[in-house]
Amino acid sequence: MPVFQKIVVPLDFSEHSSRALEMAIDIAKQSGGTLHLVHSYPINPILLSPYGVSIPPDLERGFRETTDEQLREWAERASKAGVDVEIFTSSDAPSEAIVHHAEEIHADLIVMGTRGLTGLKHVVLGSVAERTLRHAPCPVLTLRAA
Repeated sequence: MPVFQKIVVPLDFSEHSSRALEMAIDIAKQSGGTLHLVHSYPINPILLSPYGVSIPPDLERGFRETTDEQLREWAERASKAGVDVEIFTSSDAPSEAIVHHAEEIHADLIVMGTRGLTGLKHVVLGSVAERTLRHAPCPVLTLRAA
């Protein structure tokens, strides 16, 4: 089995993310690696600017603080399993945040959940997993919820 020292785990706090985190914990325990939990809370000012709408600084700060709190709770799961863990938040689009962080830390693996959307939902919403797979600097393991 390859040794994965830096494992990025994107989280959207769903059941799919929970399964990915559990798998990543198992991999990190076997390889002695560190988990890097990533969450993105994209706020797109370009969509708002034509309408003269601005995001109050307190609102973005609230998103960031809430996200950090949730990430710390999820990180505690890894810590209790004896795995080193770090957290990272971003206001970028999810796939961009995941790929950027993986590049920045020279990740060995990305472990992420996927919802498996099909049809119109896939066309309209796209797939974070698919975009991540296309641009990731390392292998990507995707998991669906059981």
